[in-house]
Amino acid sequence: MNEFEARRSAVAEGLAERKLDAMLIAGGPNLRYLSGFTGDNGNLLLTADRAILFTDPRFEIQAAAETTCRVKISKGPLALDVIAAVKRMGLGTIGYEPGRLTVEAFEAVRSRLPMNASLKAAPGWIEQLRMLKSASEIELIRRSVDTNSRAFEQAAGRVRAGMRESDLAAELEYRMRRFGAEKPSFETIVAGGPRSALPHAQPTSAKFEPGHLVVVDMGAQQEGYASDMTRMLHVGAPSAKTKKMYRAVLEAQLAAIDTVKAGVATAKVDRAARQVLKGYGLDHLFVHSTGHGLGLEIHEPPRVGRRDKSRLAAGMAITIEPGVYLEGFGGIRIEDTVVVTESGCEILTPTSKELRIV
Repeated sequence: MNEFEARRSAVAEGLAERKLDAMLIAGGPNLRYLSGFTGDNGNLLLTADRAILFTDPRFEIQAAAETTCRVKISKGPLALDVIAAVKRMGLGTIGYEPGRLTVEAFEAVRSRLPMNASLKAAPGWIEQLRMLKSASEIELIRRSVDTNSRAFEQAAGRVRAGMRESDLAAELEYRMRRFGAEKPSFETIVAGGPRSALPHAQPTSAKFEPGHLVVVDMGAQQEGYASDMTRMLHVGAPSAKTKKMYRAVLEAQLAAIDTVKAGVATAKVDRAARQVLKGYGLDHLFVHSTGHGLGLEIHEPPRVGRRDKSRLAAGMAITIEPGVYLEGFGGIRIEDTVVVTESGCEILTPTSKELRIV
């Protein structure tokens, strides 16, 4: 049994507990997680003893190579063949993912179901399974992290005053693709000067100037798995104020990392970062959560925030990324990707956390 088959088996074993006859996975990362299929048009119907992947003729060769599921090539809308299979197998209650299935796709299936069949929402089930990464998944995340860091190291050495934010973003994405990434795992964030106070700033044609902080938040998507890292640059010598803010964020990030281990509440990790920043009088400038899970998607459970009730478990891959943002001055964020262990965590990100002077 390969890893995909084992995952499908886990879902099949959970059907009865959820009073389901089948589970319908309508594309996206959950489809890849359970089948190995990477095409952009597919449905997976899972029962206690069957797994049928529905796709279209464009992916016939690809599906045969990527999955051990039975493959059904649909000549028309996938929903029609899904319904035909439901009728043929006499299925009653079919689970679906409300956060993944569009209203149009939901209605296409629901309106054609036989009288004795129904759809039942099963939100977050597959995402819960995905939270605990296997050894092979951790290795894929590690490779993505390494690609991301190599791209940063090469691009950061080219940063100078007068360079545009958009030019650095393009350079980062070019480098990560050269090192093996399929694409960025999210839109690369590069912002200089006062714009660095925007936590999710989009790169513009603005140029870096002496005295500017520069935030670089980037991630690679490689072999399906995401990485995420934030590092800070400074154009010229930083001021005493900048150094103090940077020290505060670095201490907050290290305190949060030191809190990470299996069994710890995610809110406690978040609180560790905020307590450090409070000591510097900067906690009111920390406007987002301390981190999030990542894997096949850049944002996955668990969320590492002040109100979250999740507990960490060995095998989770999460980010630790406190930051402070002062309007008119700039922002500082430091972020690593880490894997939770029984006794602590392994920091996957190899890049130095020093404030890099350019």
